[in-house]
Amino acid sequence: MDAIRIRGNGPLKGTLHVSGAKNAALPILCATLLSEGESHLRNVPGLRDINTTAALLRFLGREVEVNCPDVKVLAPSSPVRPEAPYELVRQMRASVLVLGPLVARYGRAKVSLPGGCAIGERPVDQHLKGLEALGAKITVKHGYVVAEAKRLVGAEIVFDMPTVTGTENLMMAAALARGRSTLVNCAREPEIEELGRVLNKMGAEVQGAGTHTMHIVGKSELEPFDHAIIADRIEAGTFMTAVGVAGGDVLLENAPLEDLAAAVGKLRQAGLQIERDGEAVRVVREGPIRAVDVKTEPHPGFPTDMQAQFMALMCLAEGTSQLTETIFENRFMHVPELRRMGANVSTHNQVALVRGVPKLSGASVMATDLRASASLVVAGLRAEGETIVRRVYHLDRGYERIEEKLRAVGADIERIADDGDID
Repeated sequence: MDAIRIRGNGPLKGTLHVSGAKNAALPILCATLLSEGESHLRNVPGLRDINTTAALLRFLGREVEVNCPDVKVLAPSSPVRPEAPYELVRQMRASVLVLGPLVARYGRAKVSLPGGCAIGERPVDQHLKGLEALGAKITVKHGYVVAEAKRLVGAEIVFDMPTVTGTENLMMAAALARGRSTLVNCAREPEIEELGRVLNKMGAEVQGAGTHTMHIVGKSELEPFDHAIIADRIEAGTFMTAVGVAGGDVLLENAPLEDLAAAVGKLRQAGLQIERDGEAVRVVREGPIRAVDVKTEPHPGFPTDMQAQFMALMCLAEGTSQLTETIFENRFMHVPELRRMGANVSTHNQVALVRGVPKLSGASVMATDLRASASLVVAGLRAEGETIVRRVYHLDRGYERIEEKLRAVGADIERIADDGDID
């Protein structure tokens, strides 16, 4: 097993390229199930989750060629196997995104229930409620969801709360349903807008993707597509916090500044200079870090996927900040690890109080989830001595060669073999 070793060594300087968005690529890979022929995805990040999705598509009967940043998916003449087993779904919760395409295209889907994860429960009840509204018969038994329908029929679906994967699943199902569907109280993330663009390329009529209400006119069949994935806003935001912690002057290529408005606003309040520089974004931090309060919210609010990295920045701020997590109930599991590094953080329910300290100390720490691992890497950039971040398989799910990218702008960071010992 690998680990990441970081030695805090001062400011970052240079240019970083932001990879394609994993959270956009995964549903778009699942959307290839909606058509025959060969679809071509470009700007795909080389990540574990991409490989897991490719393995799932192959199990279902697709031929998948992964040469990131290029991925090609071909539908061969052999019959599809409309079943996503637990062995694959348990590796990545986003595997549930094959449910809508399978039942819409093939009339039947059997998909393992994904269950919860380290950061909290994420039930699929909104997915099932929506598919039933479209005419699917749903049964849940032996840990699997079985959805059946001769042909889905357009309907109005009102989500009880915004759900990203639920919105995406039902967008794909509605794209092959007969007639018009209206989705209300949709999630509004940029990745949902991106899926809408792809479905329109395939021949569906999607209006309002990225807004509260979406209208979709389904088609009897859809076409394969060629599409370049948008940049990863969370990777860009993570690099911004890295500059905030370490100091320096970094140019981010391919950074989606508009998709990060809430996070960028808070980072500017904290003392970072973040400005458009031609086609790139320049991030500078020279002065002290100021304490800033943050409350996570569905997009366009402050993203929960940036909370842990922002906390690492606040650990070194002048003053006290309050971070409130409203999306996931267990998303403060990085706090004990930051404390091992000398951070002064206390939590009560969904609120973390962060009292800034002058410096952090290197330590052996363990990642508990994807964004927690990123926060520990960021914190290590300005910790005295050596920080070892273990369980970086979490990190590899969402960040493409993060140690190589940070090393290119001056960080003292490397991937090492993990001996398994914790100090």
